[in-house]
Amino acid sequence: MAKRQAPAEADFTEKIIDIDVSSEMEGSFLEYAYSVIYSRALPDARDGLKPVQRRILYMMSEMGLRPDRGHVKSARVVGEVMGKLHPHGDTAIYDAMVRMAQDFSLRLPLIDGHGNFGSLDDGPAAPRYTEARLAAAALALTDDLDEDVVDFVPNYDNQLTQPDVLPAAFPNLLVNGTTGIAVGMATNMAPHNLGEVIAAAQHLIAHPNATLEDIMRFVPGPDLPAGGRIVGLDGIRDAYATGRGSFKTRAKVEIEQLSARRTGLVVTELPYLVGPEKVIEKIKDAVLAKKLQGISDIVDLTDRNHGLRLVIEIKNGFNPNAVIAQLYRYSPMEDSFGINNVTLVDGQPQTLGLLELLRVYVEHRISVVRRRTSFRLGKKKDRLHLVEGLLIAIVDIDEVIAIIRSSDEVAAARTRLMAIYDLSEVQATYILELRLRQLTKFSRIELEKEQDQLRKEIAELEAILASEQRLRDLVSSELGAVAAKYATERRTILLESEAVAPSAASALASAGPSASGKAAPLALEIADDPCWVLLSTSGQIARTSNQEPLVDAGPRTRHDALRSVVRTTARSEIAAVTSAGRMLRLSVVDMPALPATSGMPNLAGGVPAKDFLTLAKGESLIGFTALNTTIAVGTRRGVVKRVVPEYPLNRDDWNIIALKDRDQVVSAAPAADDAELVFLTEQAQLLRFPAASVRPQGRTAGGMAGIKLGPGDSVIGFSVLSPGDDAAVVVTIAGSTVALPGTVPGSAKVTAADEYPVKGRGTAGVRAHRFLKGEDLLLLAWAGHGPAKAASATGVARALPTEHGRRDGSGIPLSQEVEAVGPSLAGTPAAGTDKPGAEQLGLVDAAQPQ
Repeated sequence: MAKRQAPAEADFTEKIIDIDVSSEMEGSFLEYAYSVIYSRALPDARDGLKPVQRRILYMMSEMGLRPDRGHVKSARVVGEVMGKLHPHGDTAIYDAMVRMAQDFSLRLPLIDGHGNFGSLDDGPAAPRYTEARLAAAALALTDDLDEDVVDFVPNYDNQLTQPDVLPAAFPNLLVNGTTGIAVGMATNMAPHNLGEVIAAAQHLIAHPNATLEDIMRFVPGPDLPAGGRIVGLDGIRDAYATGRGSFKTRAKVEIEQLSARRTGLVVTELPYLVGPEKVIEKIKDAVLAKKLQGISDIVDLTDRNHGLRLVIEIKNGFNPNAVIAQLYRYSPMEDSFGINNVTLVDGQPQTLGLLELLRVYVEHRISVVRRRTSFRLGKKKDRLHLVEGLLIAIVDIDEVIAIIRSSDEVAAARTRLMAIYDLSEVQATYILELRLRQLTKFSRIELEKEQDQLRKEIAELEAILASEQRLRDLVSSELGAVAAKYATERRTILLESEAVAPSAASALASAGPSASGKAAPLALEIADDPCWVLLSTSGQIARTSNQEPLVDAGPRTRHDALRSVVRTTARSEIAAVTSAGRMLRLSVVDMPALPATSGMPNLAGGVPAKDFLTLAKGESLIGFTALNTTIAVGTRRGVVKRVVPEYPLNRDDWNIIALKDRDQVVSAAPAADDAELVFLTEQAQLLRFPAASVRPQGRTAGGMAGIKLGPGDSVIGFSVLSPGDDAAVVVTIAGSTVALPGTVPGSAKVTAADEYPVKGRGTAGVRAHRFLKGEDLLLLAWAGHGPAKAASATGVARALPTEHGRRDGSGIPLSQEVEAVGPSLAGTPAAGTDKPGAEQLGLVDAAQPQ
């Protein structure tokens, strides 16, 4: 076997270069940093886009993905951008594309996405599942690219070109904002309202020397996509002046009455880029950590029709405004936004204020319009040159045809046409390419019209280029057209300082300044302040937020005729008496609070009794009373009882009278020993007797005889009159048993209570009303502190006779049906007083000990 020869020794020359590691690292790092800053993370101040965003919009425009075309797969767009323009990963391209389609990220989305493009709490679906096309607003950024308005630069492999910047027909950087982290620097810019920003740009175009204060008259602050509230504008002013600043954003929260017993906070707007699931999670964590108090539940009722709606239920006894303050402190419902306006200007990163950002954009837009005008002027002139040549040829077309036919080749024909008719080479070539149909007489007329139109357009374009003012006016008018097409109303409310609800403001004012000089913090729990609990004759329940005197000092309103008024405190308990002889324990703090006001509050802000109490079928609410006072009860069968206030502490409802079959309670009210009790029957009998004649009994007793009833008669009114009440009146309204309800209003009579003599308990009393022809019973009867107020069943005020009639006289015909009567509030005692009239209104201090 032949031996293998060793290969000849290679002659390699070893070359080792010593370099300094620190210098190499510094140079490499600077190159990397420059690449990240210029090519990835920071936007251009002119169009407000990062390179990847610009490439996506340009490629989608080149693909023809306009708003009037169909959507295409997002993966196709990502592939086109990555293969032709953006030499980076598909994830980065798709993430940028998704953000431009999210209406909660951009104030004016640039991509119309179809499919799951994510939410504030969840990411988007994969690009193979979603579809996209350009949004209408994106066309304003990419229009006119074919008219030499911007420079084009090579792509990464020098095979294609791409725009260095987009024409940007609106200030996209300010409108949509941006965020990005580069090497050694970062940018974070807030979105703004398109209409406001364009108005500011137009003002700057018209007044190049405008100041920041002038501009801020048009742009007072950011306008976030999610709305919300911005609290404190000092940071915004700093950012607009220097390019750096911060501001607080808050959720929009409304206090609503969720039910008769439950108050809640309804959140409809959240801070910028804060999702509802994050808010719910943080609130639950804060509640478990006992940082947040007064919250019983939180429910997410968000849907596509009504948008965001978080309902936070408040525990009874807690101040909703104080709970809101806690939520702002311990949850993402309050967030801060740091403005850092770092952007590229001529390829260099700079921090710009609002005025500088607008100036860079305006200069860019003026340059775009100037270049577009120059391009269009050149095209018009070229076309005019051809049209003029065509007109020359058509005038002497026979000779032109003869020259062409007699020429041996095209070049010779072109030369002869240029020499004979003094045409340019372009004109001669164009004439040689004429079609026979263009040689008609009508074609010549069209060419002459086109020539005139071209000359007018050329003159207009030249005038624009010759006048800087006309150029600026054109830019301003185009901006106005964009605003008219795409601008929307402001969503974010700007607050110079922290907003305080009226009720919170009054509480802070009453608390006074703290030791540090600042307003005292709002109490979390509702204070046990004196208040009134009110029940109207129409069944509205409410409590006042203070204990100002209840004085009837205004026009009649709905629900102002009262059945019961109890003086108590916000955290006390009172009782409700029903027609079935039951007493129900009620917490005052559960009742809706009416706004603080002097005089009579508007009970239209209350809730119906049927929504507040659980009553059996056929059972109705008679009135309110204190738990620590003796009350008198009158029934339809004429039974009277004074109940000793010995009520069980461990029960919420109990019986206060043992009713016989088919009997029910007509009325109940506090009754001291010196008070007087009044019964009124359907047959117009009235019995007035001392309350001391009725011995107080326990809860299980059945009472005693109150009034002696005639055959077929029954009690329709029972009242308690205070001693020495000179203003007490008796109201009787007569009608017919055969008349249909609501058809005959009946007749009414108002009589002073002193007209009726005091009789003994258990007697028949005296006649209180003489019936007119067709009347055979009393429809309604009431006795109490006057002047009396009448109302319909729905609380609408009704008129009563103003003059007092005789006790056995007949009534005055009514024009409208009266279905309820209540006492007047004139002379109602203020807190801590004992003026006459308190007892029959139920004005007993429920917070006092027995």
